[in-house]
Amino acid sequence: MHYRILFFCIFLIFGCKNKSTIENADGNVLEDSLKLAINNEEDMTPKNEHVSWSKNATIYEINVRQFSEEGTFEAVTNDLQRIKDLGIDIIWLMPIHPIGELNRKGTLGSYYAVKDYKAVNPEFGNLEDFKLLVDTAHDLGLKVIIDWVANHSSPDNVWIKDHLDYYTKDSLGNAPIPTIGTDWMDVADLNYDNPDMRAAMQDAMQYWIKETNIDGFRCDVAEYVPLDFWVDTRAKLDSIKPVFMLAEGAKPELYEAFDMTYGWPFKDLIIEIADGEKTFNAIPVYLEKLSNEHDEGDITMFFTTNHDENSWNYLERDKFSTNLQNYQALTFFMGGMPLIYNGQESGLNKQLKFFEKDPIDWGDYEYTSFYQNLNKILDKHEVLWNDSRATYEVLSADDLVFNFIISKDDKHLAVLQNYSNYPMYISKISLTGLNLEKNLLESVEHTVSDRGVEIPPHSTVVLGQ
Repeated sequence: MHYRILFFCIFLIFGCKNKSTIENADGNVLEDSLKLAINNEEDMTPKNEHVSWSKNATIYEINVRQFSEEGTFEAVTNDLQRIKDLGIDIIWLMPIHPIGELNRKGTLGSYYAVKDYKAVNPEFGNLEDFKLLVDTAHDLGLKVIIDWVANHSSPDNVWIKDHLDYYTKDSLGNAPIPTIGTDWMDVADLNYDNPDMRAAMQDAMQYWIKETNIDGFRCDVAEYVPLDFWVDTRAKLDSIKPVFMLAEGAKPELYEAFDMTYGWPFKDLIIEIADGEKTFNAIPVYLEKLSNEHDEGDITMFFTTNHDENSWNYLERDKFSTNLQNYQALTFFMGGMPLIYNGQESGLNKQLKFFEKDPIDWGDYEYTSFYQNLNKILDKHEVLWNDSRATYEVLSADDLVFNFIISKDDKHLAVLQNYSNYPMYISKISLTGLNLEKNLLESVEHTVSDRGVEIPPHSTVVLGQ
């Protein structure tokens, strides 16, 4: 998505009828809004033609080992209807391949130490179990992508015995070795100067498209692999069927081969806001930077957590506290694709272990209706779709409030967020043309009075036309 931020100084100097004010419950004005617009630049041709189903999709990451007590493909298959009912469009399965035993970390090892690129992890089931998962997902209208680890394999990968030349050597000629500059002692770095290794890797990726009919890949540490490999691979995969490709990375050049990259800067920014180091005024600045770096058709994945953040960095509910749902909602309104990590719909209450069995405590799926409402909004409102650009008009932004209007052609959507402990009100005149009485995010109740539209504490109100 592209955005250009235009600061309308005339509103600051002279004011206008549409100027919005934010009041607390006592009627005191907390902030006169700085009104600015985030506009789109001229259209550009996407580097890859995206599959049509990605334009208003939500992606759901599945950690098969921890998804259920059984930790199997079958358990995932049995839960696909619930996932579909949540409003999900794409499921992303963390690596499904056998895990190496040499230098294994922990008891069960890392999914990202692949022993055989053309086999499935027996911990999860067999190939037929996986095919049934994919077929069932497709019958429900879900798409399936799998995690792919192209930068390295386990040091006891099936290639090692006959193809040691597939692996990077150190200065003394020793191979295999871990990826230089990392502490990944359970993996062996692959040598992309070897054309035979490249061909073998591409053959393995094509195998999963042909054999199981998956819909694409999430590619681990994609920036560590030469870009020309990804460009050539994308063409080969698309010749079998149109695929969706997600890169674990944020460099703009990745879009030459991928449909979507990680919104790490957004995740880092909202953490800084939650920690009190920045305010929501920083988000328009971030969008401006995104505008300068990205072209039309470049999809960003927005998230508050994923498998890495959850296992290694922070527990989401501790990091974002009482405003967790506000931050989660925000990922649906940034013009990209939101990610839900398995368990978020149940208020994931622990950092899942990475190398041991540690199943999710699903409880009563407390936040199901919250995510269903968000996905319904995304599905129905084209202003949020990532296939074309929208205009963002920021009404108010500080450390307690973030209010903005998203527009595309003659369609408009207002997102009003209160991060404080008390109700806030925004003037009705700044929301002219919108249905003030109905919060599209139905899990939050609000009121409309002479004081304006109420935004309850720690809540999001979404208004349509």
